[in-house]
Amino acid sequence: MPPNAPPALDSFDLAILDMLQRDNTVPQRQIAQAVHLSAPAVQRRIQRLRESGVIRAEVAVLDAARLGRPLTLLVEVHVHDEHPLRTARLRDRVAAEAAVQQCYAITGEADYLLVVTVASMADYDALADRLLRSDDNVRRFRTSVALGCLKVGLQVPLADAAAG
Repeated sequence: MPPNAPPALDSFDLAILDMLQRDNTVPQRQIAQAVHLSAPAVQRRIQRLRESGVIRAEVAVLDAARLGRPLTLLVEVHVHDEHPLRTARLRDRVAAEAAVQQCYAITGEADYLLVVTVASMADYDALADRLLRSDDNVRRFRTSVALGCLKVGLQVPLADAAAG
């Protein structure tokens, strides 16, 4: 298998992953019962999935609004020069900024799309100064305020994963 090739996943792996991505606190013995494997077999499979990078992280998903960060903003960032050497400082600042929950390099008119959570518009303005306005390679940025949330999730559909 090539070094970066995804591991082959069988129906047991997919069932385990499905349970874990819905609730990572399910005891391994309960997973074992549900997928009809022994607890040690489930433990070995989970360890293999971690080591191969299929399981990237095991985290708690928090409610930002309940923690004093009620504003979610989507920020389209347009740069003058997309060359990695010219965008490195921006990418480093974005990666280090706790208020940025997600950042994607995208196709289309904008170059990056950021998902940001803040307590207030004043906090966002200060963040925009730090991340964007201070960078001479940022041509412009456009901010949209999320008025409501229809869906938030990190679950990956697994129905076709065994085929791929």
